[in-house]
Amino acid sequence: MSKQSALLAQKRFLPYFVTQALGAFNDNVYKNVLLILVAFAAPSALGMSTNLFINLAAGLFILPFFLFSAFAGELADKYEKSQFIRVVKLVEIVIMSLAAVAFIYESYMLLLLLLFLMGTQSAFFGPVKYALLPQTLKPNELISGNALVETGTFLAILLGTIVAGVIANQTDAKLLAAASVVLFAVLGYLSARHIPEADAGNPSLKVDFAPVRQMKTTLAIAHKDKVVLQSILGISWFWFLGASYLTQFPNYAKLYLGGNEASVSFLLTLFSIGIALGSLLCDKLSGHRIEPGIVPIGALGLTIFGAHLLFSTPDIVPVTHSFIDFISEPSLWWVFVDLLFIGIFGGIFIVPLYAMMQSRSAESERSQVIAANNIYNSLFMVVSAILAIVLLGVVELSIPAFFLVLSLMNLTVALYVGKQVPVFALRFIVWLLSHSVYRVKHQNLQHIPEEGGALLVSNHVSYVDALLLAGACPRPIRFVMDEDYYHLPVLHYFFKASRVIPIKLSSGSIRCALNQIKEQLNEGELVCIFPEGQLTSDGEMIPFKRGIDLILKQTPVPVIPVALKGLWGSYFSREGGRALLKMPRCCRSNVIIEAGSPVSPNDASSERLFNAVKALRGEIS
Repeated sequence: MSKQSALLAQKRFLPYFVTQALGAFNDNVYKNVLLILVAFAAPSALGMSTNLFINLAAGLFILPFFLFSAFAGELADKYEKSQFIRVVKLVEIVIMSLAAVAFIYESYMLLLLLLFLMGTQSAFFGPVKYALLPQTLKPNELISGNALVETGTFLAILLGTIVAGVIANQTDAKLLAAASVVLFAVLGYLSARHIPEADAGNPSLKVDFAPVRQMKTTLAIAHKDKVVLQSILGISWFWFLGASYLTQFPNYAKLYLGGNEASVSFLLTLFSIGIALGSLLCDKLSGHRIEPGIVPIGALGLTIFGAHLLFSTPDIVPVTHSFIDFISEPSLWWVFVDLLFIGIFGGIFIVPLYAMMQSRSAESERSQVIAANNIYNSLFMVVSAILAIVLLGVVELSIPAFFLVLSLMNLTVALYVGKQVPVFALRFIVWLLSHSVYRVKHQNLQHIPEEGGALLVSNHVSYVDALLLAGACPRPIRFVMDEDYYHLPVLHYFFKASRVIPIKLSSGSIRCALNQIKEQLNEGELVCIFPEGQLTSDGEMIPFKRGIDLILKQTPVPVIPVALKGLWGSYFSREGGRALLKMPRCCRSNVIIEAGSPVSPNDASSERLFNAVKALRGEIS
């Protein structure tokens, strides 16, 4: 059974999953039925023009995320989360009951007001929706849970849009719409009743409704951790791109692909299924771990396939008379491929960002951090609409050219994020190494403490030992490195950004390095040293230097022996005399990273730790 299937079979996850999917589904049934009915309603029945009504509806649905997200985040941190969700779902039933009456009596102004209230309900559900995951899932399940949530959300949006179209085309559309929105709201509440309890993150938090102050406070909380902020901005950028693509699908299908309404739904289907596939693929590629290194891969794919839309769009608009003609038209197949892969790489891009945002947020502030994310998401979507108006309306770019601009902007954003958060670049390199050059397996890494200062000691086989260890360990590691390597051109910036501790065999350098190691350990960080002091030249371990005894004397912390196995003979080892100056092997090396039981600082010594690492390594070098 896969990890996703296992989660869906568990009570601690399934009711939550069903509840959030039904919420997204019902939102889209209501919103799209309303917009379709408005499109065919007489202006006298609306009291305003159709275009004004549709644009007003879009604005009213987004506005609550600005007004109420911060307040909702505080409430979600203050109160027990499962009960909070049930209250929100009860409110949804009330709103949808009123909507049912409004549908039956064709009260479009009331439906517009209720759309605003639905947006408000969604704004209150958003923070608790994502804050609940880290409380109910284990750390090694968080990426799988987020992948399933994104899959469920986008498939629910797709199904909601399709069902809305089916309902709106029936002769008794208003009655069907009225019954449907109430039914799915009730089903959402019933599933919410089975969500297990999740304790309040900060029950002593004082909450009062002050939108401006709360927004400032909420955004300030999100800004405290740089990686959290960058994750939020990355997620918001994804919604910027998504809103930009989805908004243009109707005109793009009509003007450039020769399609009709069904064709627009097909494009949406490709995009949504792509997101679902990408989310699940991200979980598999990352080995069910939070792997920021996959984010640049997602960004690169978004850029490549988004830019290719300009070239795959036919020069001559094809003539199609039916939906079958549309999907069978050879000149459109590359467009379909591009949209599917934009979705796939979008899923790969966004899942690790959500997981990082959740995992790095303090439990007492997690809902408020997610509320800040919702505020930024809404802001970016509004900016995407403004950009489309300027580029398509004022500058008069074609829609395919607009897609190219989006891709170039995405490339710039990806480079900026990589520069601002060096861990992304580090994890990207690690990901490439562990999925291309090596087959990396981890054993007994549970011996590495989840928090608090600790010292890792490892054998030193190749130039990529530190990278592989950084990729294996779920916590950031501060590595001690030879000062000569630390100052290599270009790489120096990377080492400095990664907070590497340089050391050289001189009294001043050693003293400075020991002080930095002490400081990092006292701050609760993991520090890794290679006590051999150099790469092995014959595959055998070199006796550990006594520097490790000095470190433990001034900062007694637990020591975790770690063995690297299978790297001898690889391109980055000194097998054959020189590393990096030989032909790489055609086959991928099998590498094992194994941690041993912690050794107390009172029992640790260079000799004992040498024997511990050697025993872990065994006969495999």
